[in-house]
Amino acid sequence: MNIEDYRFGRIVIDGRAYTSDVIVFPDRVQDGWWRNEGHELCPADLWEVIQGKPAVLVVGTGQAGLMRVPPQTAEYLEQQGIKLMVERTAEACQTFNRLCRSGEKVVAALHLTC
Repeated sequence: MNIEDYRFGRIVIDGRAYTSDVIVFPDRVQDGWWRNEGHELCPADLWEVIQGKPAVLVVGTGQAGLMRVPPQTAEYLEQQGIKLMVERTAEACQTFNRLCRSGEKVVAALHLTC
């Protein structure tokens, strides 16, 4: 997977544009991703990610960084053996691409607005 472009409310992945939050898996994109608490990421929001057991989860917190990752979510991911990287979405896209190129098993959960 390759993230080609990101701007507020829109992302292009492997030539396809998405306008809702996404989870980018190594082999597919889940669009229309929504969290139970809106701007707060909880473990239940990441059930499918956790089942895939990536080495790294890159979380994009939005253009302005308004989506929060509470400490209990970070702790849960650590207990699952998943390294968490939290950045604003533009930076998270770059990090995801870099890790993919390095061969790391990585998933990105990206909030496209706020």
